[in-house]
Amino acid sequence: FGKLLGGAVVTIELIAPALAVGVVLAMVLAVMRMSGNGILSRISRAYVFVFRGTPLLVQIFLIYFGLGQFRPLWEALGVWDWPLREAFPCAVIAFAMNTAAYTSEIIRGGLQAVPFGQIEAARACGMSRSLVFRRITVPIAIRQALPAYGNEIILMVKASSLASIITIMEITGIAKQINSRTFAPFEVFTAAGILYLAMNFAVAQGVRAVEWRLTPHLRRRQH
Repeated sequence: FGKLLGGAVVTIELIAPALAVGVVLAMVLAVMRMSGNGILSRISRAYVFVFRGTPLLVQIFLIYFGLGQFRPLWEALGVWDWPLREAFPCAVIAFAMNTAAYTSEIIRGGLQAVPFGQIEAARACGMSRSLVFRRITVPIAIRQALPAYGNEIILMVKASSLASIITIMEITGIAKQINSRTFAPFEVFTAAGILYLAMNFAVAQGVRAVEWRLTPHLRRRQH
């Protein structure tokens, strides 16, 4: 467990920036999809189709191994030594691009789920478009999208095990290393599974706490 806990830290360091970059990219994709511009909408739709329709492992291989075939180009652009040469940043890029495709659809669904009547009521009260978006649309969209995004975070935590394929020593990578020395797969991978379960329990509780915070009208009255 002591060695696997070190892998858990690496897993968090891998997933946290990937989720942060993925959310920003997802917002851009969602805006492009809903912009009404045919070209931007098609680009966003094609991106989502490709990254949702291909395995994450294939995407990791293409970014880490495949882009290395064009090393002279990346050296000319100054991006070979970092990030494309190292496994860790390549994994972050792959996870970020993958989660952006799913998260953009979650954001789009949350925005489309905002009742039009509430937007009209806010406009009738004299709110500007920006104020309506900030005070009405965004809070409701976040509440609608939060449960699905919580599931996406959990899926990304589990998917981080694929990073061990490109020599990143996160939980699964360390578990395989220990198993190769001890030949005790049941004990080793059970311990790894418990760590993943604990991490995802913490994620689920965090999402539930945020959801409770954002839905005061659904809380039970305190007696």
